[in-house]
Amino acid sequence: MDNYWVAVAWSLLPTTAVSIVFFYVVRSVIRMDRTERRAYAKIEDQERARRGMPARVESASAPAESAPAR
Repeated sequence: MDNYWVAVAWSLLPTTAVSIVFFYVVRSVIRMDRTERRAYAKIEDQERARRGMPARVESASAPAESAPAR
């Protein structure tokens, strides 16, 4: 019975390890994308201000679900 639980642990370890690594990789990709979008928005705002254009409207990029239902 002792070898049974060792075998169970060794068979679950690779799956658990790969799942944890996958989680952190996806999390870092999502965070990098969010940071990059903020940086590009900041650059765009600076360029608009430099050219004397009106500021970006934030509500235009809001999802359609936030619109009132009719």
